[in-house]
Amino acid sequence: MTPGPDEIRNKEQGGTETEPFLSRWSRRKEEALRSPPEPAPKKTADPEAPAPELPPIDTLTPESDYRAFFHPKVDEDVRRAALKKLFSDPHFNVMDGLDVYIDDYSKTEPIPAAMLAGLRQAQNILQWAKEDDEKRAQDKLQQDKLQPQASAPALEPSAALSVPALGTEVAANVPDSVPAPTDGTDGRAKS
Repeated sequence: MTPGPDEIRNKEQGGTETEPFLSRWSRRKEEALRSPPEPAPKKTADPEAPAPELPPIDTLTPESDYRAFFHPKVDEDVRRAALKKLFSDPHFNVMDGLDVYIDDYSKTEPIPAAMLAGLRQAQNILQWAKEDDEKRAQDKLQQDKLQPQASAPALEPSAALSVPALGTEVAANVPDSVPAPTDGTDGRAKS
């Protein structure tokens, strides 16, 4: 039988256990639950030590030392007042540019014409609009030229009747059979 990864790892680490990983994990977990947790060493302030001398809250600036306000003997209300004074400084009230939800996107403003003219896409749009205006002006000129011709007298009825019907003349000019080319090709163009 080949040794498993747990046995190989155990031998590499110098151990002689052949206990599988899950069994070892379960055993160690039960041992940890049975033994009481070690209490973390707490920093206790000397109860007989006097409270530190605190500066007046009105004189505090962002450069002041606020460590004294975190002494255990300092009242919680005084500590909060000092922190409130610290964070009321405009330095801490600057909005960062990453907050995308601070703007009101329901108010739309049209893009100013000067900015619109500077955009590359807008230049194409403006060019199309300019070409459309020029085309409309040319179309109007052509219509103005055609209107005087339309008001000219209509063709005489005898001239309209002298034009033969299209189907009769075309059918008379088409030969019955077309001879094949004599050079041995089928008449298609070579590509």
